[in-house]
Formats: sequence, structure tokens, C-alpha cells
Amino acid sequence: MRILFADSFDDERVATLESQGHTCRSDPSLDADRLATAIADAEILVVRSTKVTAATIEAATDLGLIIRAGAGVDTIDTDAAANHGIHVCNVPGQNAIAVAELAMGFILALDRNLVDATSDLRAQKWDKARYTKATGILGQNLAIVGLGEIGLALAERGRAFGMTVSAVRKPDRNPDAERRIRTIGIRLVDTLDELVGDADVVSIHVPSNADTKHLVDASFLAKMADGATLINTSRGDVVDETALIDALDNRDFRAGLDVFAHEPSSSTARFDSALAAHPRVVANHHVGASTDQAQGAVADGTLAIIDQYVKGHIVNCVNMAEQSESACVISVRHLDQVGVLANVFDLLRARGLNVATMENRIFAGAKAAVATIHLSGVADDQLLDELKSIDEVLAATARPKS
Repeated sequence: MRILFADSFDDERVATLESQGHTCRSDPSLDADRLATAIADAEILVVRSTKVTAATIEAATDLGLIIRAGAGVDTIDTDAAANHGIHVCNVPGQNAIAVAELAMGFILALDRNLVDATSDLRAQKWDKARYTKATGILGQNLAIVGLGEIGLALAERGRAFGMTVSAVRKPDRNPDAERRIRTIGIRLVDTLDELVGDADVVSIHVPSNADTKHLVDASFLAKMADGATLINTSRGDVVDETALIDALDNRDFRAGLDVFAHEPSSSTARFDSALAAHPRVVANHHVGASTDQAQGAVADGTLAIIDQYVKGHIVNCVNMAEQSESACVISVRHLDQVGVLANVFDLLRARGLNVATMENRIFAGAKAAVATIHLSGVADDQLLDELKSIDEVLAATARPKS
């Protein structure tokens, strides 16, 4: 496969791919505009923070897979990829601990005024009286908005520091998450208002989408108590920065931020941000997942996706339809010979029946196989008779989609 890495990627893992016969090209300097001209005939594109626009997808001639070497895919036009039949896959969960560690670091740094204290000492200023003033986080209520892998990892660390951890109860959580919630000892409440209202620290861990844009707005911040701390290590557009600056200016309020709404897309740039420069903010450069441990795990996850893709399997795909839009399922048992399925599809095409999904499995001994085909319409008795009339077809049945 021809693989393009549009962000930095571990050299040893690239060498592993090349030893497997893949052709790898790396260019960490690519931005969204240049990527469209560089995509050329790449079959697989791997990105971290580089944006993948519709223009890049239009320019790609052989692209079949885009891998986000991380969890969030908001920098990729997944709709355009879906329209071109290109899989978009991610590597969820592998950087959760790194982001949780940074969020915990923000909580501690803000409570103990570590940034200001370090700045004073570097300026040769000793002010012990000022820095003896800290609350301590033992017994504080840590409210986690977004209880995915990162939120759960932060909950474990908060509990280890003696914090009470709270989150919103959701009826559709999977059983594994529910068991982990009980094991950690997370207190569940019914509403976001209740969660935020009695929190000492609110930490945001949600994806960036239309539903979460400016989730943390003036109304959200007004529900937080004076003296509370906001942590955001998710995405910048989740926070209304104007509203947050107003809260920082006019209330006893602090924030730890790793992300910003209009942060530079390049690794180095001038960044003129009133929020990042605010004296009540401890900030970083959108590096929550940037530990050697996390990047190694993400790189291994990326290689696993490529390995499965080469074998014909798609894992962690985010732009496939959740359910096939089919009305009927037919099962065709047939001899495992060349051309049988082509004859089956010819009959379906003649009747205007589109295939939503299908699977063809070979029985032990490789003499026979069974094709399970989800159709857009209904298979009548005449179609079944025509399928059975194919010499190599052993049987054909149909049932409505359940």
C-alpha cells in the first residue's frame, strides 16, 4: 500500500510498515492547503492534527482509508469521505491516560499556584507569604462532563487524590462503562445543572460537534460556584471564550486550558489570545496527548488498523452508516465457483434491487458457500425461483429485515 503520513510519526513504526512491503512517504510540514496537492496516489492517509478537507478528498485518486492517529475526527471532513467511499478510522482510548494526567496537572497547578510561583522564582523574587495560600483538593467535588475513556481515566486519578467525582447519569451506557463507574465510585446525578452547580472543579471531555459547540457558555458558567475551576482538554470551540473571560474578570474563577477556539494550525506561530494570557489561566499548547507513552500506543493502534485494512477488515470506522437501509435479507447457498455471485447480482440488477450490505462465507472443505445479502427492496417468489434456477445455486431463501 502507498501510505502518506501528513504529521510526524514514529520512525521505527514507519520502518516496520516498509519492511512489510508498504511504500511510506512522510511530510510533517503539510497543512490543509498543501495536503490537497500532495495526496496524489496515496491509498492510505495518516494524520494527527492536519486538517483533511473536501478538497483533499476530491484530489485523491486512490485513497481508501484515512486514519486519525488519535481519537477526535473533527479535523477530517467525514461526510466528504463517506460520499467518496473512503473509510475514516480513529484510534480511540490510547491517549486517554495522557490527557487525564494533564487535566490532573492543571487541577494541582491551579490550586498550588505553581505557574506564578515558578515565574517569580525565575525572576529572582521570593514571596513565600503569597504561595502558602492554597485550598488543597482533598474532598473537593470533581465534576466530569463527558465520561468516555478520558473522563473515566481522570475520575480514577481524582479519586486517588481523595476527590469526590461526579458525572451525569445516562441510561444508554454500555455495561463495561457502568461496571467501571461503580468500581471507581463515581457519584451520578440526573442533570448537567445539578452536576455543575455543586462542583469545585469542572473538567470537560466531550468531542467537538454541533451539539457541543459553546457548551460552556455564559449560562453554564453562571451555574458554577464562585471559587470553582474549569478545565478544558477537549476542543477549543466547546467553550465560549468571551463568556469565560468575563467570568475570569468578574468572579473568583480560574481555568486550566490546553485548547483554544482559534489556536494556530502549525506547530510554531504567534498566538495573540486574551484568554491564554489571562492571569487566572494556566495554559498549554494543545499537547494533552503528547507523551511518549501515548504516542507509542496510538502509533501501534494505527499500525493495527493498517494491518486489518490490508486483510480486508475495517476497524474503528466512524463514517459508516449505523444500520443498513435494507428491507429484505436473502440467503443464497451456492457452490464456491467463479461467476456464481455475478449471476446473482445480474438478477438483482434487472429488478432494480440495490445491495445495502452483503457477506459471503465459505464452508469447510471449500466446496460450498453462503451469501447473505441485504436488499433495498423485497425479494418475491419469482426472484427466488430465478435464483434457484442458476445451476450452481443450492438454495435461496428470503426474510424481511428484522
